[in-house]
Amino acid sequence: MRVKDKSIIVTGAGSGIGEGIARRLAAQGAQVLVNDIQTQSGEKVVAAIVKAGGRASFFAADVTKSDDVRALVNAAVQRHGRLDVMVNNAGWTHRNQPALDVSEDDFDKCYAINVKSIYLATIHATPVFRAQGGGSFINIASTAGVRPRPGQTRYNGSKGAVITTSKSLAAELGPDNIRVNCVNPVFNPDTGLSADFAGGPIDEARKAVFRASIPLGRFSTALDVANAVLYLASDEADFISGVCIEVDGARCV
Repeated sequence: MRVKDKSIIVTGAGSGIGEGIARRLAAQGAQVLVNDIQTQSGEKVVAAIVKAGGRASFFAADVTKSDDVRALVNAAVQRHGRLDVMVNNAGWTHRNQPALDVSEDDFDKCYAINVKSIYLATIHATPVFRAQGGGSFINIASTAGVRPRPGQTRYNGSKGAVITTSKSLAAELGPDNIRVNCVNPVFNPDTGLSADFAGGPIDEARKAVFRASIPLGRFSTALDVANAVLYLASDEADFISGVCIEVDGARCV
């Protein structure tokens, strides 16, 4: 049990990568607070974790709203007695298209969910971490922030912001024993955002284009990402901060 009894929030955990992270952490002994804006999806994940013998509960919150994020952090402390790790997984992408065609509304939404959420998590969880002597932020960024592709310029920029912000926070919050790290997944065709990211239905032709850029010859899975998060959340990573783990089969080399 690598994260036994740790209190961990996972945002955007109602499906996809977030669900995989929540399930993996719970299987390794964590008390997981599953967050999503979709109550039905989040409660379904909680039910699956509990059925498998894990510990989890659900909390609905919009990660772009300060009051919601404050309530989410408070819920973890109230239910578990503390907060050890906050996994900022919730994310969104605009449809694959030229940079000049992305609407202002889509730009704002992309940065609100991908970047403002990190700001709000830091604002509300850092005082808790400081009061208890430490904690850990794990931010799910993307290889798009390291090796950007055309058609996703605004998304690429938002994930680049997550990476740079995380490294800066690691340096700033280190004296408080607060670790900040990133996980950068490569394309996963099984997530709800994959069609928008790819610019259309995920058919074999589109898969082939993406797969050709990954030296190990396959896409990332939710379990691949979850295993990286598990390591960063565990005491094994006690001296690891300010790093990005590319879960990408050497895509970014």
